[in-house]
Amino acid sequence: MPTSQDMTTDPDTGLLDALQHQVAVFARRAEQTRLGGVGQVRNSMDRAAYLLLNRLDQEGPMGVKALAAGMGIDSSTVTRQVAPLVDTGLVKRTSHPEDGRAVVLQLSPRGQARLDEVRSSRRELMAQVTDGWTEEERDAFCTLLTRFNSALSARQGAAGVEAGSEAAATGAQVPPTS
Repeated sequence: MPTSQDMTTDPDTGLLDALQHQVAVFARRAEQTRLGGVGQVRNSMDRAAYLLLNRLDQEGPMGVKALAAGMGIDSSTVTRQVAPLVDTGLVKRTSHPEDGRAVVLQLSPRGQARLDEVRSSRRELMAQVTDGWTEEERDAFCTLLTRFNSALSARQGAAGVEAGSEAAATGAQVPPTS
């Protein structure tokens, strides 16, 4: 199995350098625009809020622990990120249907409307940015970006498992990922 050192001397070092540079540029551009969409909705919802609302919309009501696990972050981070969404009425806290003591987070009608508005604006931005691309090019880009994000997520998960194993062996604390 090649080591990291072997990979840096590989013939496609130039391509990997170009790739890491383009990923860095993408991250900067994404942060600058926050890929927030167009019009009045532009930059009107931060990334954490969008991802939380989107997950609740896609998967339905759930508890903080389930939401955190699904997003690959710790419960305290979700609790901190959800608080302003509850305060502004985008998310509702309700009792769990089977265990009244447990709290479930649910997208409110106001949250659904706001998420729909932001999605529409972001969809328009994606249409503008990829204007002139064929449907096949958009599909290929989405497929590759999804694959890239999945690989990063798997690597982060593996790093967390490795850090947890090392921490357990040494008795150290593992910082949460967010």
